[in-house]
Amino acid sequence: MKILHTADIHLRAIDDERWNALVSLIELGKSEQVDVIAVAGDLFNSGADADTIRAELRGLFSNNSFKILLLPGNHDQAVYEGGRYFGDDAVVMNDVSKPFTFEDVCIWGLPYIPAGSEEVLRTLRSFKELLDTKNSHILLYHGELIDAFFSRLDFGEEGAGRYMPLRLSYFNGLDFTYVLAGHFHTRFDVRSLPNGGFFIYPGSPVSISSRETGRRKVNIFEVGRSPEGRTIGTSFYEEVVVALNPSDKQKPVERVSRILDTMTPDQKLLLTVKGYFHGEECSTNETQLTEEIRRLIRGKIVTFTPLYKDIRNILDDDLFSMFLKKLNKGRFGENKKEQLYNTAVQAMINASLRQQDQG
Repeated sequence: MKILHTADIHLRAIDDERWNALVSLIELGKSEQVDVIAVAGDLFNSGADADTIRAELRGLFSNNSFKILLLPGNHDQAVYEGGRYFGDDAVVMNDVSKPFTFEDVCIWGLPYIPAGSEEVLRTLRSFKELLDTKNSHILLYHGELIDAFFSRLDFGEEGAGRYMPLRLSYFNGLDFTYVLAGHFHTRFDVRSLPNGGFFIYPGSPVSISSRETGRRKVNIFEVGRSPEGRTIGTSFYEEVVVALNPSDKQKPVERVSRILDTMTPDQKLLLTVKGYFHGEECSTNETQLTEEIRRLIRGKIVTFTPLYKDIRNILDDDLFSMFLKKLNKGRFGENKKEQLYNTAVQAMINASLRQQDQG
């Protein structure tokens, strides 16, 4: 049995980047000849979004060679109430006692409810009587693994609340080979279960916010083998930092232009330009450089943060002026003076950059 596991697509509309990511996953499922696509929660961003998308979704979720398992997440738990139809291939996993069965594999759903750790543990313990030894068992889960270190930012824009929190130790004595999880957005992440199985967060298959950086992945695997984080060609944010140095021969705007020339259509840059440039040599100032870079990024999906300064900010500094006076009074040869001058300039640049990074 072959499974494609994803989560946290947060659909809002048709024909946007999130919708296109879902379409690409369906196509990937076909090309990989999977038996199941498992969506571990938050297919939709909200109930209202689901109502506008569902009619179009039915066509996408029909006439495929695989089933599409839909687990309710914290954003879309109410979407699946009332027996709503999502397509011939869609199977809603909202009953903890009813698995989806494929040959000798049982896939169980633990749909999201506003529950604390103790209630989640009790629910997991209820599976013990249901898991026979004749089959392989997989659990779909949407929530937070609290005994691994994750930043709150790793869960998208969920805030500080806890969502169905659990620990890996909760699976002691439960014969789940895989826990296919959702809710953790930023990256593909695999943990070991107490029985030697796998707990997998695939990460969002498309950047939902600028916190999800880097190319996106899904989990594709055959039951009995290790999970595999497969890189996909969906829309993603990429952090790029250009550190300027006044000794660079290449002009600042040329360096930024070369970065922009390497952009791919699915890439959204979070561009930071920092450091110092020699405005006099470049025949430009800070305002002019900013305007030039803004012209370069026009029409491209780029968030631009300017953190650079003209080297005159250092050369006109009182401390540096005192250093120059002492340097000129010193009994040094010209080569030694130039060396000390460049070392002092670089030291002040490095100190300023450290302040920027800490700030």
